Parts: sequence; C-alpha cells; structure tokens
Amino acid sequence: MRTLLRAALIAATLTPVALAAAFATRADAAATVPVNAAPAAAAKPVIVVLGDSLSAEYGLPRDTGWVQLMRQRLSDQRLDYSVANASISGDTTSGGRARLPVLLERLKPSIVIVELGANDALRGVPLSTTEDNLRTIVEQAQQAHAKVMLIGMYVPPNYGPDYTQKFHGMYETLSKELHVPLVPFLLAGIADKPEMFQSDQNHPTQQAQPVLLDNVWPVLKPLLHTTSTR
Repeated sequence: MRTLLRAALIAATLTPVALAAAFATRADAAATVPVNAAPAAAAKPVIVVLGDSLSAEYGLPRDTGWVQLMRQRLSDQRLDYSVANASISGDTTSGGRARLPVLLERLKPSIVIVELGANDALRGVPLSTTEDNLRTIVEQAQQAHAKVMLIGMYVPPNYGPDYTQKFHGMYETLSKELHVPLVPFLLAGIADKPEMFQSDQNHPTQQAQPVLLDNVWPVLKPLLHTTSTR
C-alpha cells in the first residue's frame, strides 16, 4: 500500500493520565445522553465510538468527521440513537481498554464501535498485547450487553509482509472468534488517493469523511433497531 496508509498510525502524544483527563471532557461533551438522565428506559439507546484521531476529527472543522456524519444519517433515517464519540487522537488499545469501564457504566451503550490498534503498531506494541487488549474491550462490552463491531486497519508495507498480514489478520481473527462484525479497512476507497488526505498525508480530509462513513454503515446498519420513537 502507499505510504498514505500511515493514516492508521497516529502520533501518540498523550500520556495515560492526559488521555483519561481529555476523555472525561470530550466524552461528556460528545454524549447526547445526560449522565444523570432518568429514567434510563426513556433515554435513547447509545452508540459509543471508541477510537483514535481517525474518528476524533483530527485536523477537521468541528462536526465534520465521519462520526458526526453517522449521527446525522441516523437522524435522517429516523433511527433514534445518541452517539458518544469517545475517540482521542493518539489513543492505543491500552488507553481504550482503560477507559471502557467508565463508558459502560455511565452511558450503558447499546452498541460499541471499536476503531483502535494503529497506534499500537506505531509504538511497536507486540501484536499479542494489542490482540489481548482488543479482545478484552470486546468481551467487556459484550458482558455489558452491548453489541460490538470492529474496524480494521492496515499498516504500511515497510513493516514487512509478515507483520502486515498478521496485523490485519488480527482483526479478522477476533471478529470470527468473538462473533462481532468487522469493517475490514476504514480507509478503503481513499488509501490510493493523496488528494483525500490532509497535508500530513496521514489524516483524511473533510471530503473523505463520507467515504469513511460509507465503509462503516453497511456493517453498522444490521445492528440498529428500526423502530422510531418520534
């Protein structure tokens, strides 16, 4: 793949403490379900997106990323969900694993979308550790009665064909073993189009965001209820 597949490898610049602090602010702002909402049964079901900068609108105008576009599409199709974008630029599977229990407790999501792992490769985290973290994230969400979907990524060819194959295969393995749907590659359709990336050639542009959503939507749609409460 071209070097612009490095979009999957977001520079990790936040410490675990900073990540936790940043998440506390971003998650509260992004979630459209009040933390103390009552009764819980009256609230809309919640979709949590647990991701990195590819889902956190890095370098984009506010509310133009694929997660916001998903929120808009849900509304347009009269699918009454709230969306909490719990994505943080630079996050790893370890960071997502550490933050997930709070998300599950406070938001009680119906669906958890997991878009993590690329930064692990950038940091040289062993594949076994990344896989264990992703497995734990999925299993904890399932134990909390949430539906889960994984978003897969590729790493650049300079990592070597063996590592590249094993990295991507990790998502497929988890999808099959844990019975969760998989988006094979978030950047499908733009990976060979430099004009779809920002000047750093790492992060997709605003114009690319609808393509990212279209990669996610066919896998997400079967998980959604179809009864409008409006």
